[in-house]
Amino acid sequence: RENFINLCNPHLEKMKEDILYHFALGTGTHDFPTLFGDVKFVCVGGSPSRMKAFIAYIAEELGLSSPGCDYPNICAGTDRYAMYKVGPVLSVSHGMGIPSISIMLHELIKLLYHAKCSDITIIRIGTSGGIGLEPGSVVITRQSVDATFKPQLEQVVLGKTVIRSTNLDEQLAQELMQCSKEIGQFNTVIGNTMCTLDFYEGQGRLDGAICLYDEEEKLQYLKNAYESGVRNIEMESSVFAAMCNLSGVKAAVVCVTLLNRLEGDQISSPHDVLVEYQQRPQKLVGYFIKKSLGKA
Repeated sequence: RENFINLCNPHLEKMKEDILYHFALGTGTHDFPTLFGDVKFVCVGGSPSRMKAFIAYIAEELGLSSPGCDYPNICAGTDRYAMYKVGPVLSVSHGMGIPSISIMLHELIKLLYHAKCSDITIIRIGTSGGIGLEPGSVVITRQSVDATFKPQLEQVVLGKTVIRSTNLDEQLAQELMQCSKEIGQFNTVIGNTMCTLDFYEGQGRLDGAICLYDEEEKLQYLKNAYESGVRNIEMESSVFAAMCNLSGVKAAVVCVTLLNRLEGDQISSPHDVLVEYQQRPQKLVGYFIKKSLGKA
């Protein structure tokens, strides 16, 4: 099955029906090849509203929109995740943090497998905290690293710790970087992304409900991260990279930075500025998809 999804679970072949519970979809109730067989690009992000905005944006960019057109939530039978589709593009929300995106990815990968999709590219678009970058900079992830700066995901399976690689597709990262140069609208870098288990202590913030370290210790940690190649911090990239690697899917992480963590902890930019920042990964990935389809 060259260029198809590599499903790392022999047990699924023995099942008469596969229920994707958190999507409210199932192979016994839905025709996956008809619904999703033409998908080539999957974009995932934390917020349902952001992913709906992205599908409307990409529809416009690809010339597939029409006046007053709405995009129904394919997963309307559940409130866990939202999914939208236009042409060869699927847009899916994943919630916040490793557990939430992990559940979504298990079911997304199975969906793409059951739909017999091939040559799939999956890109996470989102927000992050920057290190040593001006707010509004876009980071294309080379490797996702853990809070000790190691490029790996530690997962406990059946009581044993399993280590999985978190490298991302280098060629895809370079293609996205070239797209950003062609757009020429915002600063973009390729760097490592630190994936943490929470937003406050795990990212060295001083403004959480619990903080048992001082500002000097925090700044030293963030400087060490920068020196190791880390340029931004978020909470999903490690399991995203690991699961895409195991499934044989080309993947990238493209996140905008909302602040420079060396200068503070709280996001204080005006709402309209933040909205424009959040559109930058959409613009970059939208241009990449248009170019890949020969429409740029």
